[in-house]
Amino acid sequence: MIAWWDLKQSDQTIDSMRDFLRDEAVEAWAGVHGLPLKLWIADRENDRWGAVLLWESAEAAAPPHPRSAAELIGYPPTHRTWFDIEAVVEGVHSLPALAGLGLALEN
Repeated sequence: MIAWWDLKQSDQTIDSMRDFLRDEAVEAWAGVHGLPLKLWIADRENDRWGAVLLWESAEAAAPPHPRSAAELIGYPPTHRTWFDIEAVVEGVHSLPALAGLGLALEN
């Protein structure tokens, strides 16, 4: 599932959403059963914020979930799309793990 918000109508900014990730969201979402992967994404140039979520099943994707960006932003995603996954591959890389990466988590 991909969810995008246009932040132009919200009091939130990419910087305030990064704070939300650091202070609360990353840790809370790390404990969600049935969620193998969640990527938070931002487009500063166009003032957009979103997430890409990989769910094990439709049942796993059903609420309740930790506090979401929608609560802070003040409205549901501007765009939300569900997709079926046709294939998955993990490439060879030098990263020790994917968890903990991202601009919001850099020191």
